[in-house]
Amino acid sequence: MKDHNPSLEAILNFIVEVEKLKGVLRKTRPVGLERYENSAEHSWHVCLSALVLRDYANEPIDIDKVIRMLLIHDLGEIDAGDQIVYAAVSAQRHEQERAGIQRVLDNLPEDMAGEFLSLWDEFEAGESPESLYARAIDRLPPLLHNLHGGGHSWKENGISREQVLNLNSRIGLGSRSLWESMRRKLDQAAEEDLL
Repeated sequence: MKDHNPSLEAILNFIVEVEKLKGVLRKTRPVGLERYENSAEHSWHVCLSALVLRDYANEPIDIDKVIRMLLIHDLGEIDAGDQIVYAAVSAQRHEQERAGIQRVLDNLPEDMAGEFLSLWDEFEAGESPESLYARAIDRLPPLLHNLHGGGHSWKENGISREQVLNLNSRIGLGSRSLWESMRRKLDQAAEEDLL
């Protein structure tokens, strides 16, 4: 029998810990379903979306880095929970998420935890081509959920057309063509009283 491997054990503990993301409910329902999406489903969806839309990024990007960033960026919600994106994000909320991501990553070997925390910080800063694209893609599934679900989340939470347009215009920072397409869809949704 091989010697006990502390790094492997730490990684296995991390894998068990991140299962908790499946229990964090978001504010939108997946297309065609009555239940709310969980944050783990969202992570999978944004990663796949980033992969298939990579040719629409404004600048050349390292898609592997984008996917790693998207897999990491919501792990802080295990402790902080999900908050509707249209709510004002306070410094306290940001610190709760950062403390949560730090706690979760503390399960990993130090070098790996440091790498993943750097990806989280880069996503939050939204300055690199990868983070701008990742942040753009992060906004896509909730919009599509609402567009194909009668505007359920917008209506339930009293979200105005202006709020939707103002917040989601950041999609253009990562993908102008994607924002142009989504803007047309949102204008159509407004005409149909979905928002």
